[in-house]
Amino acid sequence: MAYYVYILASQENGTLYIGMTNDLVRRIHEHRESLVDGFTKRHGVKSLVYFETHDRAAEAIQREKSMKRWRRDWKINQIERDNPHWEDLYDGLFG
Repeated sequence: MAYYVYILASQENGTLYIGMTNDLVRRIHEHRESLVDGFTKRHGVKSLVYFETHDRAAEAIQREKSMKRWRRDWKINQIERDNPHWEDLYDGLFG
């Protein structure tokens, strides 16, 4: 089973959210459709701008916690290294 750490954004250089899941498609769909109350729904954070895969849940949980402690500019650098135009990666998950 794969585990994912992901970053969502409201827009380029906008509000960021970091999360972890074992079903990336389902979880991002929940964020995009505002199916779960919370931070992403309140702040309109729906665009998947970064994700990484881990083999073990413990690794993904540790990485998520670590990334949440990062300074904002580190998070932006992480996104822009792989996704310089802040494209929404969600549709690419299906192909």
